Order: sequence, then structure tokens, then C-alpha cells
Amino acid sequence: MSGRIYLLQDDAQLMPMQEAPYDSEKLLQKLLADYPDLLAGEQINSVEPRRWLLVTQEMQVPDDEDGTGRWSLDHLFLDQDAVPTLVEVKRSSDQRIRRKVVGQMLDYAANAVAYWPVEKIKAKFEARCDKNDEEPEEIVASLLGPEGAIDEFWQQVKTNLQAGRIRMVFIADSIPPELRRIVEFLNVQMDPAEVLAIEVRQFLGEGMKALVPRVVGQTKIPVPPPEVWDEESFMAAVREGYGDSAQAAAKELLDWITAQGANREWGRGSKLGTVALVLECGNAKFSVCRMTTQGRFVFCFDWLRKKPPFDREEVRRELLAKINDIPHVQFDDRVLTKRARIGFELLANPMSMQKLKAAVTWMMARIRNPETTFAQKD
Repeated sequence: MSGRIYLLQDDAQLMPMQEAPYDSEKLLQKLLADYPDLLAGEQINSVEPRRWLLVTQEMQVPDDEDGTGRWSLDHLFLDQDAVPTLVEVKRSSDQRIRRKVVGQMLDYAANAVAYWPVEKIKAKFEARCDKNDEEPEEIVASLLGPEGAIDEFWQQVKTNLQAGRIRMVFIADSIPPELRRIVEFLNVQMDPAEVLAIEVRQFLGEGMKALVPRVVGQTKIPVPPPEVWDEESFMAAVREGYGDSAQAAAKELLDWITAQGANREWGRGSKLGTVALVLECGNAKFSVCRMTTQGRFVFCFDWLRKKPPFDREEVRRELLAKINDIPHVQFDDRVLTKRARIGFELLANPMSMQKLKAAVTWMMARIRNPETTFAQKD
């Protein structure tokens, strides 16, 4: 290795940083686990950069339905579209990186698709979070953004595995030409699976370290995201899926909440249409609710609980009580950190619509006057 990069310092001096090999394969593995951005999601898909959730390191891969694990995968990640991403790490000095690692990865992928139940993946992720004193649902919610649904995310992981929609990634400090050619060939031939290689070069100089990732062997052009949904396309999808009464309820709610001062933020899902009704208060933004072309009106407690006054459980309980006042609606306490979904067809009933509007009115008043709320309660 003889590459070099230059760091321009505050004193206008140019500091050279020399490319250097990693001391061990485990060091590169740890860097990847600690800093998933080294997977270069913006290079894999420049239109919609990939974001990463580390499920676990050393993920066991069985070779039969009842097996405990014949092999051990270096890392298993999921991206925001719930695509399982299998990662193997090798140093360029390891001769196995040229051919043997390819057969190894294909073994992992073929058996993972066949024998990984989504429940096992979720359990491994939750165990890692517990070990690191992290909250699993908060991490998933952060990955998905305000429009994401955690339960639907894990269901999509299962769907992707069943369809063979996975990503195989080889990581090294330098990708040899032989491996690059194999990756390019496999990436063309395999569908919907994706095969990539990523170099993560290390540069050292005067006690500082720089890591420079680069995707190589990519042959598939990322598909641009769909056009943003709008009211016309959203309402048409609701009507097609759930009928005129559901569309009428959705239209009434959308217009009414907008009239209360909420902004509409339309989603880009290729299959699922969404609109988030967002209330801005000072420098904060609150997702008052979310509506989907699955025919649902959604209260996002998982996001509300991150901001006052809804960071207080008693305030969320007040909101839940008002939601449960809607006829034929009854959520238990578990929803206080999750999402409460109400079908549009239920809201076609005038009393149900009235009660839901009352809950939203109360909620927006608390957003606008959080301190007053506390004063009244205390």
C-alpha cells in the first residue's frame, strides 16, 4: 500500500496521511460494527442513500431447518427497506479473499434465506441492544423516520428473505481485481439479490486516522424513488382499496386537521401511500398523526414520546384515554410506546369521527401549551 491523502489543517499546513494496513481483521470488523456508515450507503444508492441497523456480529447460519448454526457471518445489517445485508470482512493480505470467500458468502446467503426465521433475527437484534443498554424500538424508529411502522418493518424483513431480496457485501482494505470481476458478474446475474464489494482504506498521520470507503463492482443502477404522493393519488388509492365511505372519512380528516394548522408531508412509498400531519411549534415539529393508503389513521406514540409534553407517560395516557373513548376502539397500555391504528371505515360513523376529532384537538392544544398543561395537572 502506498496511497496518500492530505489533511488541510487550521494553520493552513498540509499534513500527509499515509495509507496503512489494518493491524488485524478484527479491528476492521469492530470499526464496521461501531460505524455502519462505512458501508457507504450514499454510494450504493445516491438517489436514496442506504441507512443501516446492525442486527449483530457473528450471526449464526444453520444448514438445515433445525440446525443451530454451521457457519458464522461477520455482520448482519438491515437497511431502511428491511433488506438483510450480509457482510464478510477480510484483509487484502488474506489469500481467501480472492475466491474462497465468494463460495463462503454464497453458502451463507443460500442457507440464510432458507433457514433464518425473522423471529431469530429480531431476537438477536434485541439481545445486542440489551447488551449495549439500548432501546430496540427507538433504534428501529430512528432508522425508519416518522413515516415508518416498526411492526411492518419486521414483516418486510420476512418478506424480503422469502423473496431472496438480500444484499451480500465483501469488505476489505483493498479489493483485488479477481474478486471485483466475480462481484460484477454475480451482480448482473442475480436478481433480486445484490452483490457488492467495499474497500475501506486506512490512512495514518501524526496520531490521526482517516477511513475512506469506496464501493466497487457495482453494476445495477438504483431505481429512482417514486413520485411523491399527493391528495389525488392518495384518495384514489384509499377509495380503490376500501371504498367510498373510507375515502370520505380520510378526506374529511385531512381537510379538518390541515385547517387546525398542521402541514401535510406526503410520503414516497412505491406501494404504501402516506401523509404525515405535522404541527410546528417553535423550533419543534410534532407528527400529530399519519394516514396511510392501507386505510388507517395512526397516532404515532413512538415519536410523540420523544418530545414534551408527551415524554411524560401520564400525558400519553390522557391521550390514550381519549382515543379509547372512540366507539369500538380499545388499545391497551402497550401502545403508549408504539402506534395506535384506526381504520377509516370505523370513522365513517359520525360519533366515531367526532370523538377522534376531540382527541386530536386535545392533543394539538397540549402541543401548543405544554407548560399550561403541567400547571393544570399539578
